[in-house]
Amino acid sequence: MTSISNISKGSIIRFRNEPHIIESLVHRTPGNLRAFYQAGMKNLKTGRNVEYRFSANESVDLIVTERKQYQYLYRDAEDFVMMDTSTFDQINVAAEIIGLPARFLKEGDLVDIVFADDGSILEAELPTFVELEVTETNPATKDDRATSGSKPAILETGAEVNVPMFIQTESIIRVDTRTGEYMERVKK
Repeated sequence: MTSISNISKGSIIRFRNEPHIIESLVHRTPGNLRAFYQAGMKNLKTGRNVEYRFSANESVDLIVTERKQYQYLYRDAEDFVMMDTSTFDQINVAAEIIGLPARFLKEGDLVDIVFADDGSILEAELPTFVELEVTETNPATKDDRATSGSKPAILETGAEVNVPMFIQTESIIRVDTRTGEYMERVKK
């Protein structure tokens, strides 16, 4: 157990018997009241955001974590099979842990996996931006390219994103894995 005053943004704590990552932590001392810490946390199991007010002298259970880099190999039913890049050990990571960005994951991509002190997987972090090939999209006519609209495109991983009208099949695009949005076209 450690004091809440020793915790910072990015720390992972055990709150109500579940792992939470601290996304914001503000120390407040209102007028004639006692000081407290207002914490914005994200539950790593459910993904829900939680706001909680800790008293200034309250203790929390800090989870000691280890971050390792893994390479994505293939999908096995509902799990993603990853290989440790240093020991070549393979592990299965549940799709719920990776979440929505999993649709942009292709074989060979590197993923940072955060382990708790008990060996369980807390979080899997994909690269913020990935470069993927457009495998299917409607061809744009000359009139379409003059407007600033968008059209759906299927990527090599099977994910669908909206892209500008000038994007053609076999174009390489950069996608933000956090939001699933098209960022830019990549020159070959």
